[in-house]
Amino acid sequence: MADDDLPVVTFGSLMTEGTALSRRGQHDKALGCFNDALKLRAGDKHCLITRSKCFLKLGDTENSLKDAEASLQIDKTFYEGLYQKAEALYAMGDFEFALVFYHRGRRLRPDLHKFQLGINKAEEAIVNCIGNPSLVKLESKEELCFVSRQAERKKDNQKQQNKPKDQKDQKQMKKKSPKTERQLLGQIYADKAYLEKLLKDEDLMQSSTRQGIKVMDLVLDGISYLNRRRDFWQQQKPIYARLYERKLLRQGRMQDKKEKPSDIARSIAKNMEDIELLLARGSAEESCRKAERLLKKIEAWSENEVPNKNELIGNLHSCIGNAQLAMGQMEAALRSHKMDLDCAKQNALTDAESRALDNIGHVYARIGKFQQAIDTWEEKIPLAQSSLEKAWLFHEIGRCYLELDEAEVAQDYGQKSLQSADEEGDVEWQLHATVLVAQAQVKLKDYRSAIMNFERALEKAKLVPSETAQNGIIAALDNVSKSFIAELNKSQKD
Repeated sequence: MADDDLPVVTFGSLMTEGTALSRRGQHDKALGCFNDALKLRAGDKHCLITRSKCFLKLGDTENSLKDAEASLQIDKTFYEGLYQKAEALYAMGDFEFALVFYHRGRRLRPDLHKFQLGINKAEEAIVNCIGNPSLVKLESKEELCFVSRQAERKKDNQKQQNKPKDQKDQKQMKKKSPKTERQLLGQIYADKAYLEKLLKDEDLMQSSTRQGIKVMDLVLDGISYLNRRRDFWQQQKPIYARLYERKLLRQGRMQDKKEKPSDIARSIAKNMEDIELLLARGSAEESCRKAERLLKKIEAWSENEVPNKNELIGNLHSCIGNAQLAMGQMEAALRSHKMDLDCAKQNALTDAESRALDNIGHVYARIGKFQQAIDTWEEKIPLAQSSLEKAWLFHEIGRCYLELDEAEVAQDYGQKSLQSADEEGDVEWQLHATVLVAQAQVKLKDYRSAIMNFERALEKAKLVPSETAQNGIIAALDNVSKSFIAELNKSQKD
């Protein structure tokens, strides 16, 4: 069966491509793949979680939370959904809610260390916001159901409207010292002070807008929002960290000509976003140039200015390699991805190591160095985080062995891919793996087994459904059947 005749596996291919793009930092492009995948299989919980992660990487916390909640509506015990919902809530500054879901996830999967790490960081964020974890009382009642953040705000607003005015004023006026708030809020501290001053105007507070909304409710909502921003910014950069920076300035360790760490971080984030967008839009050359310029800047900065310097350097080598691959510069792309791998290993960055091995394997496969691709991907196997990832990884290794005419080994990897696809319950990758096994059996001249597996693959193709896949498999079945009949006739003559 020729490569051009291979069945097109729609959902599985989109998931694989989206996951690979996301690992390479091309989150906008990956998002398109996940959107298309969900059109073909609406409500797939695994796809919803991968898209949620993608939204979170892009800073779209609201949509990230929606996808995480949608996956939990399908399966309330889906631990990946619990973790992703906690991550989205944490990013939104809802640390108490995030802590609840980290705890729920740990109860389901105490063997996963990431839930304990989530609990630790959420508790630390709460301490930074309110000062004492004993003041936080988390309830776990059967009737308690956390929905989207918008719904929670709506509930809070309804409760506020039912409270007497003096209680609401008292709650809103509880605040940190003016000096602390001024440091945290910066220029918008004046806005908060103005809103608090308006609260004292009783006549104005009792009036309403043309739409019937009380002015007092609008003012309280504004103050509440600024308080949440104050608490969130304190968690992101506590006062003691700001004081330490000023101390460094006084000691002359941070020169006036240098950028502030916060400015540097924003500049890097913006440049990284531009690099990814340029590559996604097909401007590989410009993306590569921009990444190389940013790499030189980061290498010149100290670790105090850029705390995650090593991680960023590796990520930029990866971006450069992807751009070089898009431009057809295979050897240069290979060098860049190997530098990403070296950086990941030196700094014990597991996700980055997995990303680099993935990219290196793809480059080797593209230039026809199948054994090197196999060696690279086999090194990646222990780093695979899901059965779905293992399914496509085993499949790619098996395809390389098939290209090297090692059909028996290809068949073994096809079986491994099929087993992983069965664990995930993914029909598309079951189809891919079954076709690979059948193709290997054709090369081994085990025509009877090949016919059986092609027939199984045909059933999978009908479930997808994919007319292209069905036509390809029917053609393959016809060819194998002819070979099988020819072999039987030859045996009878002999």
